[in-house]
Amino acid sequence: MRKLFLKAIFLLVFVGADAQSKQVINLGNNRELFVDQYLIENLSDVQQKMHHPRNEGPVLYFDKPWEGNFSAYNTIIKDGDLYRLYYRGIREAGSDGNDSEVTCYAESRDGINWIKPDLDIYTIGGTKKNNVILAHAAPVTHNLSPFLDKNPNAKASQRFKALGGTSPGGLKAYVSADGIHWNLLQDKSVITEGHFDSQNVAFWSESESKYVSYIRTGAKEGNKSYRSVSRATSTDFVNWDKPEPMKFGNVPYDHLYTQQTSPYYRAPHIYVAIGARFMPGRQVVSDEQAAVLNVNPQYYKDCSDAIFMTTRGGNHYDRTFLESFIRPGIGLENWVSRSNYPALNIVQTGEQEMSVYVGESYAQEGAHLKRYSMRIDGLVSLQAGMKEGSVITKPFKFEGKELEINYSTSAAGYVKVELLDVNGKSLPGFSKDDVTEIIGNEIKRVVTWKSNQSLSAISGKPVKLKFYLKDADLFSFKFN
Repeated sequence: MRKLFLKAIFLLVFVGADAQSKQVINLGNNRELFVDQYLIENLSDVQQKMHHPRNEGPVLYFDKPWEGNFSAYNTIIKDGDLYRLYYRGIREAGSDGNDSEVTCYAESRDGINWIKPDLDIYTIGGTKKNNVILAHAAPVTHNLSPFLDKNPNAKASQRFKALGGTSPGGLKAYVSADGIHWNLLQDKSVITEGHFDSQNVAFWSESESKYVSYIRTGAKEGNKSYRSVSRATSTDFVNWDKPEPMKFGNVPYDHLYTQQTSPYYRAPHIYVAIGARFMPGRQVVSDEQAAVLNVNPQYYKDCSDAIFMTTRGGNHYDRTFLESFIRPGIGLENWVSRSNYPALNIVQTGEQEMSVYVGESYAQEGAHLKRYSMRIDGLVSLQAGMKEGSVITKPFKFEGKELEINYSTSAAGYVKVELLDVNGKSLPGFSKDDVTEIIGNEIKRVVTWKSNQSLSAISGKPVKLKFYLKDADLFSFKFN
């Protein structure tokens, strides 16, 4: 009987599969989020919904004499059980890349409570009791952006890497064994084509098996110039190819002051970009209000917010969501120039929670870093109301024996899952009528069918998934 059951599945899966083989996506056992159109073939009474993080309040003030009002370009790295924070320190505005700019460091055991250790590396203001990890290295200290190198062949002495610099001159490469003591990799700049006048990020791509950098460049639409992004790649972090301008699809340009592109930690083949959208000349704060705020006179005639986009490699960003991801908060101090700039990286800060961080109150006393939280994978969901909706994926192959989902329903709602062949016909034993209805709110739930069949027999074969949702959100899925 079991042989007949498996044979039926085999025949259904392969009928018509050859004709569509070129369109079959190879998922392996990657976790997939619905942040783009990559997997979606059809939506019926279901929408892709971007979720806004929750304001958890300030976690760190830039209040040391060598930090101050113009501290910026934050990077958060989760290194095992330790959270590391890197940022530019400078109190008074000056030209980009001046010698007053330093790179500062803080750390945390939970991503919420931070300390600034006395590192005794540089003498700043007559004391070595400070948290400065790089000084007198202008213009690199204007925007040094480190990362933890996931390259399996990375040297122990270069476990951390970073890029920093401005134009002219270009980006210099730095390396570190411990994330605190840094050395210049070589005198010559490694990337020279670009504007570079904000945070330029890099990382080792596990999916592309090379280093990838996203840098500040410019773009034109008609007669108007925009702050934009280009991408360069390297196999050794020293020799980089020519930066290629990123494209955004059929959407209007925004001024992207930063883009903060980085691999999502639970699905590193998806790069998430939570960047700063700059609105030059869009003034909210009046001259009188600016005087009360005591904001620097050059920094209140614009405003900015945080936007969300993604890429899976190549020179294209997906901008399914044009709305703000994190809006400026209540209070005029949040509506000044260059406030609301997100830090690089999303990090997990609890069993069900992850966090992003945003620099706020720029160019003012009280400039600080604020934490925003969301559920794990909770960036975007497929969402249906009380009318049942459905989602059909494109054809794909997977590896594994079970299907795991991250979901949320109301008490009246549900999620049901069906396995289809490439022509859209239910596989025996894995139909909507066979599945165990899922009700609840869980980061991880394994889908089961009445037959209790393992998915091993289907692993490696072209299939589709059909999700039925009622008053529910589906955040991600993964085959194990």
